[in-house]
Amino acid sequence: MLRVVGVVVVLVIFVYALVDVIRTDGRYTRGISKPAWIVVMIVLPLLGAVLWFIFGRPYGKPSAQPIRRHPTAPDDDPEFLRNLETRRRNTAEEERLKKLKAELEAKERKLNGTDGQEGSQGNNAPGYKSGDAKRGEPDTHGTDELK
Repeated sequence: MLRVVGVVVVLVIFVYALVDVIRTDGRYTRGISKPAWIVVMIVLPLLGAVLWFIFGRPYGKPSAQPIRRHPTAPDDDPEFLRNLETRRRNTAEEERLKKLKAELEAKERKLNGTDGQEGSQGNNAPGYKSGDAKRGEPDTHGTDELK
């Protein structure tokens, strides 16, 4: 019974080492070439397997060099498209702010033009100057910081 177990263990180690040699890329074997390791494994099964694990097997998996492929056109580049969307949003926001500023300046000119003098209160409620929002009146343009 002990002999059978010994033979099975040797056979498993031999087969595992032989399959490992065959699956290993020839560029990464250490010591001798891949075909030479296969010959050593067949001639000296147990000793060849031990030698393979100690001297021939690569230390670790080789790190694959990433293949960088550059897009052929700008619309194929995801980073370009991301930047394009950001630039479009920024431009739209700038235009919106310019429009709001122009509307605010137009309202101020209109109020200053109808008041005549700066000190008179005209149509404004007492205590308010031209351009001030009245209490309770919602700020429709979200320009509180400009007032």
